[in-house]
Amino acid sequence: MREQTDITVNQQVISVWVRDPRIRKNDFWHAYIDYEICLHTNSVCFTKKISSVRRRYSEFVWLRQKLQANSQLMLQLPELPPKNPFFSLNSAQQITERMKGLQTFLEQTLQSPLLLSDSCLHLFLQSQLSPSKMEACAAGRTHYSVAQAVQHCGLRRFHSEEDLQKDLSMSCDSDSDGSECRDPELRIKDLAINKAESTASLDLMGTSQEETHSCLCGST
Repeated sequence: MREQTDITVNQQVISVWVRDPRIRKNDFWHAYIDYEICLHTNSVCFTKKISSVRRRYSEFVWLRQKLQANSQLMLQLPELPPKNPFFSLNSAQQITERMKGLQTFLEQTLQSPLLLSDSCLHLFLQSQLSPSKMEACAAGRTHYSVAQAVQHCGLRRFHSEEDLQKDLSMSCDSDSDGSECRDPELRIKDLAINKAESTASLDLMGTSQEETHSCLCGST
């Protein structure tokens, strides 16, 4: 696994990992890979200091497009690893290269004070919302705020103000896959112990039906 990079912004540290690629099946014919994004920071830019979510490549594409539009072309965003029409879920090398490219994209993005002020970036990194819900939340078209979406990540999904009043100890519902939700702080602790073993998950290429234990946070 590629080691995480500590990004220092005015003496505040933001550590980000992209790791643990896992195959998800939409149906018998269609599958995709998502990745765990772990963030650990003491930056005042983040309300939540430790988080873990899962995102797929298409959601990274959505994020870059939103950040570029919201920055009003005042800066050139980092590039994502290119979309490969011959990308294979069975190629550990291609998956690893894409994962490294996604991490580089986040590392470079998090170095920009302008981008750090964008709500879409925070929702992408620290919420369980799908792109359509992130966009609505950032635009103020939801009953919950950006801060509420972030704080409730890892606890449960919500769609209305009424949901926010319910017991926050309930298990996580993902937008597309029913999977067990683990506490983000425990996931970061596990990462500190096992970060050198992330490529071990690539053996899932031949066992995509294996049950997983992560929070799937995107649905597109």
